[in-house]
Amino acid sequence: MARRQHTSASRVIVELIEDGLDAREREKKEFFDLAERLASSTDPKEQGRLKEELARMTFGS
Repeated sequence: MARRQHTSASRVIVELIEDGLDAREREKKEFFDLAERLASSTDPKEQGRLKEELARMTFGS
């Protein structure tokens, strides 16, 4: 990858770590957004769907 990007292996590793940290922050934000929607929802069907999505995010498929 480093050769293809004309950079050092260390730089590629740093970028991969940064990308992973960014992805984790996006997942965390999505989780809390869904939890907030669940807490404010009054529609039982939407609550069920949100619970399923939160369970998938927490425990996997």
